[in-house]
Amino acid sequence: MPRGERGACGRHRAVAVCGLLGLAISGCMPVPARAGRNVSECRDIADDRERLECYDRDSRPESGVAEWPGGPGERLPENAVKESFLSQIWELDEDTRKGKYALKLHRSSYALPFTFNASPNEAAAGRAGPSADLMKPEVAFQMSVKAKLWQDIRSRPADLWICYTQRSFWQMYDFDNSSPFRETNYEPEILLNFRTGYRVLGLEGRFVSFGLNHQSNGQAEPLSRSWNRLVMNFGFERGPLSLVLKTWYRLPEPDDDDDNPGIEKYLGYGELWAYYFHGRHRFGVMVRDNLDFDSNRGAVQLEWVFPLIFDNIGGYVQYFGGYGESLLDYDHKVNRVGFGFVLLD
Repeated sequence: MPRGERGACGRHRAVAVCGLLGLAISGCMPVPARAGRNVSECRDIADDRERLECYDRDSRPESGVAEWPGGPGERLPENAVKESFLSQIWELDEDTRKGKYALKLHRSSYALPFTFNASPNEAAAGRAGPSADLMKPEVAFQMSVKAKLWQDIRSRPADLWICYTQRSFWQMYDFDNSSPFRETNYEPEILLNFRTGYRVLGLEGRFVSFGLNHQSNGQAEPLSRSWNRLVMNFGFERGPLSLVLKTWYRLPEPDDDDDNPGIEKYLGYGELWAYYFHGRHRFGVMVRDNLDFDSNRGAVQLEWVFPLIFDNIGGYVQYFGGYGESLLDYDHKVNRVGFGFVLLD
């Protein structure tokens, strides 16, 4: 028997003796769990069960409970490390970094073939003509991608990203009026993302980003809407919980060029996103408030992503209530629920 195999058998026998006799002797220490395959190798496995087993093996901590050699009671330690959601979307760890120019998802990219808006903005639609009555059922979809322009800027833990998000609301079921698009928002931004590792209130601070954000709807007056913001975002994680705090400062515009007068009174100066993972399910909530107790306005978005039979497409349920769902509706309160699909990165 080769020397390496004899050593492995010896270690397994030592573990078995320790487990059966419960001896606390100095020469009988827990053996580190076997090293799993690299995360990228696990990702390439076609069979779902084998891929999951590969991730399970790779997530076992080296300093955890000794692995039972082939026994039926083998289980994953409760403190097993799971993949970081924020690291996957911002490439914060070495095994998630893909270099420059790799295109990837930014925010959620989804299609909701059916949504129901209980309170459509009839006032805005009326300004577009007498035949612009809105239907409460409509289609909503969002595409959001980003690419890294500069990795490890000057050998520091910082990356430069360019991002683009497009969100559309389509009156597809209004066949009498040729199914027009009611509103589309275009949102390019550039972000300088710093990888961090501090702790606050039991949470791990994973990143801080700074950038410039532009958002507009590309329409002519009187339906034109646009604004520019300086943004600063913070990402935190603790186990299956991920938090992203987004803050912004609107760049001032002359009153005669302001398409969105008083938009800060409705959207405030930031929003908090929280994601909780349970198995292959993702639960999300966004809360936003203008922090004005005299004329308080805000918004909440609830979402649930659940697995389907496809690897890269999940089911998606979304609810939005409040102000600022779109630029055209920034000062109009919306209550909408939708069902559809979301892309999984």
